[in-house]
Amino acid sequence: MRLARCVIQFALILSSLAVWSQNVKIVIPAGTPEDKELTAIAAEPDAQKRIAMYDDFAKKYDSNKAAAAYADWQMSQQYLASDTAKALEYGDKALELYPNDLDIIVSQINIAQAMKDGGKVVDYAVRGAAIFDSIATQPKPADVSGADWKTQVAEEQESARPGYDYGQTAAYNAIASEQDPAKRMSEIEKFTPAFPKSTFDDQISQMALYSLQQLNQPQRLEAYGEEALAANPESVPTLLMANAYSEDPKQAGKAVAYANKVIALTESSTDPKKKLAAGVAHSTLGYAYLKQDKLTSAVAELKTAAGILQSDPQAEQAALFRLGYAYAKQNRRADSMAALQKAAAIDGPYQTPAKEMLAKVSKAGK
Repeated sequence: MRLARCVIQFALILSSLAVWSQNVKIVIPAGTPEDKELTAIAAEPDAQKRIAMYDDFAKKYDSNKAAAAYADWQMSQQYLASDTAKALEYGDKALELYPNDLDIIVSQINIAQAMKDGGKVVDYAVRGAAIFDSIATQPKPADVSGADWKTQVAEEQESARPGYDYGQTAAYNAIASEQDPAKRMSEIEKFTPAFPKSTFDDQISQMALYSLQQLNQPQRLEAYGEEALAANPESVPTLLMANAYSEDPKQAGKAVAYANKVIALTESSTDPKKKLAAGVAHSTLGYAYLKQDKLTSAVAELKTAAGILQSDPQAEQAALFRLGYAYAKQNRRADSMAALQKAAAIDGPYQTPAKEMLAKVSKAGK
């Protein structure tokens, strides 16, 4: 506890140097009656007595915002092991008094994680991101030079960065764990503007596109994808939404353009994930050509895709099924059956369609 308040006292010194701070921390000056009572409470070994003492302290010093907020925050920590709902409640009380304290935000994220409430994790993380962002946008005081202001803002950002990064990672993990596509998409839509140029951009884009496909919302899928590409034109996962565009003849041109861009960005890479992305792009490109009856081009792209995607059975299965279909349209029965037999032997979404098409191609040859 003494160490914690030493940190708080240090924050007081910093606040005198950077009075425009947006990450406002609780300060309990050393040697005050509040400080002495908090030291006594921290020394109490019994957890229940400690909670009662913090409660009495908060009531006694309810006119002292910093003291009351600190007591609520400590009560939140005391309850964490036994009653997460109360822990969250007291943490929120502390936040009402100190809404711009990133340390309290991080504590609330931890409690929400313990409660397995991903929605609250994302909400607190987004709130923390807004606090961090406000550091850079705060107005410069008239009596501070531009150089000093720039230095102090940078120092403040550096101090707040761990809380921002922690919230970002916690929010991403919460989104990745969410099984309901509607809830997942709602959380993604909060995360994306709060954490621009996130280290998780590619993964978030993939989850968003997957969620919208699960929800069968093609217009929303396109709107999200185009907005994401406007922010990051070379996002390979987002460009791979060309696969969805390839289903719509009206979007064929866009499907081809995006698939070609993925190939240009990834095909020469030795990274296995990027090579798979290139394979998926070739499969998408081949399918778009197939839908346009450009069969020679379709076969060439789909053969390339099937060769690249052997380490990803389901992606390979899609390419083989499409290849078998393209061969069938060229009346190349033996080639069609060979591709469809391979697709039918793989456990995946194209297994039944491959078997059905294989039966049709086989029957047509008799």
